[in-house]
Amino acid sequence: MITVYNHQHALHQGQFEMFRGQLVPCFEVPARADYVLQELQARSFGEIQAPQDCGLEPIQRIHSGRYLDFLASAWSEWVALDPANAARDALPSVWPVRSFRSDVLPANFSARMGLFSYDAGTPLTSGTWTAAYAGASCAVTAAQLVGAGARSAFALTRPPGHHAGADFFGGYCFLNNAAIAAQSLRDAGAQKVAVLDIDYHHGNGTQSIFYERADVFFASLHGDPHTEYPFYLGYADETGAGPGLGHNLNLPLPRGTDFARWRDALQLALRRIAQSGAQALVVSLGLDTFEGDPISGFTLRSEDYLRVGADLAAAGLPTVFVFEGGYAVEEVGVNAVNVLAGFAQHSA
Repeated sequence: MITVYNHQHALHQGQFEMFRGQLVPCFEVPARADYVLQELQARSFGEIQAPQDCGLEPIQRIHSGRYLDFLASAWSEWVALDPANAARDALPSVWPVRSFRSDVLPANFSARMGLFSYDAGTPLTSGTWTAAYAGASCAVTAAQLVGAGARSAFALTRPPGHHAGADFFGGYCFLNNAAIAAQSLRDAGAQKVAVLDIDYHHGNGTQSIFYERADVFFASLHGDPHTEYPFYLGYADETGAGPGLGHNLNLPLPRGTDFARWRDALQLALRRIAQSGAQALVVSLGLDTFEGDPISGFTLRSEDYLRVGADLAAAGLPTVFVFEGGYAVEEVGVNAVNVLAGFAQHSA
């Protein structure tokens, strides 16, 4: 399996996030990807290559123009407001909710930052755009490898992506790498693509992007949004709308779910993916289902991820893996590569 690695990911390194009412050091740190890379190298697990520069076009297939314009210029605008801002990250503080307008683009920087975000836990830094853009290139490159005939490829990048919508960031995510990969597979000729999100937190951004589309089937197993972030999407009755009705599957699970119950949900998701007629699969590979994760609540163990990989391989689909969450930093490398190793060992 080829790994497409974002050598620029560490340019995005937030200092603080708002978590449960207080500013705390960021959970989403460069060491997450570093540990995965080290584990890949220690096991001599396949080739590791840099992404090709994909350009903006594949990203524009998923994200709105005014949102991308904002992300690309946000840091320079932030520093222009006050040179001292160069030493501190930007966090949103106001949001247009419910009856507020979102069609008008405000001139005020803070207002625009709130327009394009949904939480105060996702700091924007000097290197955010560069890291996120390179991550999207990783996703496109991995999808191109699979579209050209590879059984699988792994996009190892951060910041993660599955919480980012067409025109908003949040949940540590700015560009939706999994959605970009899925669209790239469609553009390469796959008539139907499935995105399977196995992160602890619901992939609200991915769902919102594809919710009214029939050509991408989205399935997610995640912590119950009654109690778990991102709270406002991820319920079982969200099944798609318009042409996408029946093409969205949410399998919320209670905090404390063990591997046996989690695996049952995975099997159901894989059966629905098979029934959807998908010709390729994108896996949002979140490892925050691990029992030691500091901000999650499932109880999977490192050895369980080998079986996760084997189950994914049994689907028999060309597969792009995209690195998402996982905040037990020292264990995330073993857990991620266990999934990939299990997949490789059981692939035809």
